[in-house]
Amino acid sequence: MGFALSVLYFVTYYLTPGTVFGSLAVARVQLILAVIALLISLPKLMRATILKTPQFVALIGLSFATFLSVLIAARWPGGAVQAVLGFIPCAFAYYLVVLQCNSKKKLKLLVLMLLFVCLFVIAHGCIKQIYGIPDNAPPDTEATDNQYLISMKNNAGDWFYRLRGLGEINDPNDFGQLIVCAIPLLFIFWRAKKIINNIVFVILPVCTLLFGTYLTHSRGALVALTAMAVVAGRRRIGTLPALILAAGLFAGAIALHFTGGRDISIDAGSDRTALWSESMQALKNHPLFGVGIGSLGEYTETHHTAHNSVMVCAAELGFFGLFYWCMFLFSTLRDAIMLSSPTKVSEAELTIPVQKLFPRPESKIESVDKIEINQLGKLLVLSLTGFLIAGWFLSRAYALTFFLLGGMVSVVYEMALQRGMIPPRMRLARTMLNAVGIAILLVLLMYIMLRISNLTR
Repeated sequence: MGFALSVLYFVTYYLTPGTVFGSLAVARVQLILAVIALLISLPKLMRATILKTPQFVALIGLSFATFLSVLIAARWPGGAVQAVLGFIPCAFAYYLVVLQCNSKKKLKLLVLMLLFVCLFVIAHGCIKQIYGIPDNAPPDTEATDNQYLISMKNNAGDWFYRLRGLGEINDPNDFGQLIVCAIPLLFIFWRAKKIINNIVFVILPVCTLLFGTYLTHSRGALVALTAMAVVAGRRRIGTLPALILAAGLFAGAIALHFTGGRDISIDAGSDRTALWSESMQALKNHPLFGVGIGSLGEYTETHHTAHNSVMVCAAELGFFGLFYWCMFLFSTLRDAIMLSSPTKVSEAELTIPVQKLFPRPESKIESVDKIEINQLGKLLVLSLTGFLIAGWFLSRAYALTFFLLGGMVSVVYEMALQRGMIPPRMRLARTMLNAVGIAILLVLLMYIMLRISNLTR
């Protein structure tokens, strides 16, 4: 029951309550789902080890940082409360996944949920592009009146349409990022020597998602796919061959007008670097608690946000919030990399410890071996790579997908811990120290990139 409600909550979040529930959306169905799912999860929460994970501490800290960012920057207690209430629905994904997704079977269902969301948008976008655009309509968004497509001009001045989702993924780049994250996770259905199974459940869906990514014409998604190809290929064929192969795929995608005729260069991204520079200035002026979550556009000339997840988090929440964001990021990445390493994961012990994270004594513990844990870890590393690389060009620091992936990593790590297959998590004090270093390094990296960009102009 709790897991089914959680999946419905995620679908509603991605596709909007109006799409899922129609006229019932006015009854705030999404909020009702969240409350019911929380109430059902409370018995598990009281006995779970989630309260001891670094990610849990990081999310509590991020909520506090969100509150302080608005309270101090705007001096508005009511707005600070609203900011926290706006942040919680995304962070809530971590708790729902960790508390309700307690088996590999449920992980697969979660991946199917992401696939369904992506296919739903792709199908509607294709239908609208084929049948929903009048031949005599001018090529602009208002004329097409289409919520799944947005039009723009490329470098040659020609109009083209880009696929987008709904709600929080109503930007083509945001939807492209979601697709990129879903693609590697589909390989959870891969079975050795099962050709028909692999074609139906992996190859065809992946090809469809790649086509959907093409329809978004997202340059960030293309860069993310390239990075994922390097990470996936370096262990099999070596780093240099993987780089050469990825470069060839990238060049082929450009030749096929993957970006819709828009360049990928420093000059083409000058608008983004200008926003990064203005965001850096906002961070300098408000270094501790930031300018307030969602308020960065008020500090840029074009009233746009930074289009970089790191700078958005740093400028809006200050170093206080960036520290907790990096804490969640570091803990999640570190756990995923540990899971993907054959040397860090051992075979399951014969005696399995008492379950803590998933307290269901009436059911048997699912059989999972070292190969499966490693495979899940590799897929999650690839998905996180896609999210972070695409997020370097997007304002998606607080996206639900980020916390959902973090929850999936925690679930797999706990599965390995229960079976004595992996060392315990890093101590909280050491995790916090690493988070401080990462926060400083990320800001320094942005500063160096901006300096180099200014020198090359």
